[in-house]
Amino acid sequence: MAVMTPVERVGRVFVEASRETGGAALLLVAVLRRLVPPRFDRPELRKSLLTMGYRSVSIILATAFVVGVILVIQSFVFVERYGLRSQLGWGAGFVTIRELGPVLFALMFSGRVGAFTSAELGTMQVTDQIDGLRCLAIDPLSYLVVPRFVAMIISLVCLTILGNTVALVSASLVGQVLMDVEQHTFWGSLFEMLTPRDYFISLAKAAFFGGIIAIMSCHFGLRASGGAPGVGRAVNDSVVASAVAIFVVDYFSTFVLG
Repeated sequence: MAVMTPVERVGRVFVEASRETGGAALLLVAVLRRLVPPRFDRPELRKSLLTMGYRSVSIILATAFVVGVILVIQSFVFVERYGLRSQLGWGAGFVTIRELGPVLFALMFSGRVGAFTSAELGTMQVTDQIDGLRCLAIDPLSYLVVPRFVAMIISLVCLTILGNTVALVSASLVGQVLMDVEQHTFWGSLFEMLTPRDYFISLAKAAFFGGIIAIMSCHFGLRASGGAPGVGRAVNDSVVASAVAIFVVDYFSTFVLG
């Protein structure tokens, strides 16, 4: 077996990344075509909302609480040094709502829901259940992919709203304990300095991230092959690809939306 040169390795990685990106883009187009007009299984959508949204509340709440605590602890030195106690609410709220909250919640969501979706669809693919649906004249995308796509977007947006709220509440409580920042001071600076545009950007990012996780997890799940090892590779690839795509989209969305 010939040993590849570094240039060949880089080229191979680039080709593989381009192929996967193109496949995911084609899947996204196919999903959007089935949404206008809507053509998907509604019972499957309700099931997905329960599995992906409601059952992810606990992990999002735990993550959000820790995020709020860490924000205040990390900002303690700067607040004390520059006398910015009155701006603690604005600083914690801006970082949480605009950047840290949507990204961290999306990564947690990807690790739980995205990995589960890839494993579920990958198992169906390697056991020929997808082909069985086609034999029954059932469109696999309308029955399996589109409901999950819609459910992940709705779930992550709702979870981001909940997570941001819990993170800010925990930050306000820790700020009062560590820095003697009163609640009215914390929340007053938060609502005075933040604008509706900041909340809109947070929810827009959550929707983008939800769509990314859905497309990546479904794409790699439907491409699984080779039995159980192939399903494991699909799960690993979907989580890694989702994380990379989240950071890339976060950069461009921050650049465009300001």
